[in-house]
Amino acid sequence: MNDEEKLKHPYYQLMELKGAELEKELNSWPRMDLIEWLDWNDRNGVYKDEDSQREFGNIVGKDEAIEIIIKQITQD
Repeated sequence: MNDEEKLKHPYYQLMELKGAELEKELNSWPRMDLIEWLDWNDRNGVYKDEDSQREFGNIVGKDEAIEIIIKQITQD
């Protein structure tokens, strides 16, 4: 995937947002879309419900997913 194609992909577009704009966008996403983004962005993370339940005994909620995504985007 070249740079131009990357910028058209919604996952990469999300990474261009900052602050309130990023938070607003994330709040509009369903929880499962947030989980899919996390799984896509961090291959070593444990985000999918079945994996998280097995490893930690719970699942990643929407608010937690948003928090994690914001950290991942702002730390890069």
